[in-house]
Amino acid sequence: MKGQLSGMRGVYLTAAELSRLGFIASPTSRSALAADILVTDQACQRALSVQVKTNSTAATFWLVGRHTPVSDTHVYVLVNLQSKDGPAPEYFVVPSSVVKERTVYSKHPKSEFWSVYRKDILDFRDKWDVFGDPRAELQVEEKSVSDEVRTSGDAAAG
Repeated sequence: MKGQLSGMRGVYLTAAELSRLGFIASPTSRSALAADILVTDQACQRALSVQVKTNSTAATFWLVGRHTPVSDTHVYVLVNLQSKDGPAPEYFVVPSSVVKERTVYSKHPKSEFWSVYRKDILDFRDKWDVFGDPRAELQVEEKSVSDEVRTSGDAAAG
């Protein structure tokens, strides 16, 4: 049960952070294959799926599983609920293609593991810009409307 609670906490903290940044973030029902959160920008023009992997401590790796889905719209958020710097969570926002290429296979007498190591993804710490700009499409829309208003005003004056 403790592991499930840590996982849920990681999902909701990630969704809260995405919402704070201006994205629309909806946790799935936990039955969606490889997607814990569905995310879109404010204009609903760009949708992404997010897989969250959570450690309750300041761990040095995350178990990611054998089959890592790779897509331009699939992102991993790897969470340590306690960072090496203190009690605040740390987030690594990593495109799925990077997770796939940096996954390490380990075989032990009774099991196999596929892991991503913290040292291999340090450059993705708090890299929320992987999701893009949550207002990008709205800004284009707002600019188009103001251009139309200016153009119609010019036509009326001429």
